[in-house]
Amino acid sequence: MKSFNVVMHMVTSVVLMAIAGFAAAQQVYPSKPIRFITPYAAGGTTSVIARLVGHKLTESWGQQVLIDNRGGGNTMIGTDALAKSAPDGYTIILVGGAHVLVPLLYKAPYDPIRDFAPVATVGSGQFVLVLNPSVPANNLQEFIALAKSNAAQLNHASAGSGSLGHLAIERFNSLVGVRIQNISYKGAGPALTDLLGGQVQMYFSTTVTAIPHINSGKLKVMAITGEKRLPALPNVPTFAEAGLAGMAKLGGYYGILAPAATPKPIVDKLSAEIGKYLAQPDFQETLVSQGLTPHVASPEQYAALLKEGLATNASIIKNANIKLEQ
Repeated sequence: MKSFNVVMHMVTSVVLMAIAGFAAAQQVYPSKPIRFITPYAAGGTTSVIARLVGHKLTESWGQQVLIDNRGGGNTMIGTDALAKSAPDGYTIILVGGAHVLVPLLYKAPYDPIRDFAPVATVGSGQFVLVLNPSVPANNLQEFIALAKSNAAQLNHASAGSGSLGHLAIERFNSLVGVRIQNISYKGAGPALTDLLGGQVQMYFSTTVTAIPHINSGKLKVMAITGEKRLPALPNVPTFAEAGLAGMAKLGGYYGILAPAATPKPIVDKLSAEIGKYLAQPDFQETLVSQGLTPHVASPEQYAALLKEGLATNASIIKNANIKLEQ
């Protein structure tokens, strides 16, 4: 009996020490550099945002944040690297709307919801419907009337089959009751080139890509997705304002994820810190310059947004019977 009590005492001591050590580790987080993955090549919007967040975290916490661009595999390479990382808060990722789209179209090695702990959103990105100037329509209602009378003469450019832009035109087709053909390109650059050249007539573009051409008059703008107007395009109505409800949810959120099972105190600490940055003018100005709208969401709110985006994309893919190009 005495030996049993000794053993139990030892076990209890070990458990208490482990709990104390775990609590202490959380209290001092972060105590070493943080790896911040972006699932895209360097130079894009995610890189700009990641470097801004990383710089702010380094300033606030005194620990270096290392940006790790893991492009390729339709964002799956970088995202899978996070899913397989230790859930200790020292590896995080910045994702966009593709996070809840890619696994619906490809065999991803992770679940976009179950395998991640949402931390915080940073901003929302929308799509703007732009036309080649030769198209005889000056507002959304005129364009809808044109599409209903002559859809066969209209082609839509997208950055690829199954891209968010492709989903946007399929949603538009469904709401308006037309069949505008989608032409898939290998990236946004070639799609925009052909739109400017008149080989295609319309394009659901990211705002950061379209804004310079809208401002120069090289493209006509009809409306923007989302629920509010974009500060960078204050005169462009949302689709709902222009008379076509149902397009608001087609944008995406840029947000930060940690691996599933990351302790909640660490997630909450990261979320609160990022929330502070979103109130700072320089942070907001950088987001706006990238065509984004600053958006604060708690871990729980971000989790709900991810589930909503997954359901919306799945519905569009199913209704449009979208098939990836082989």
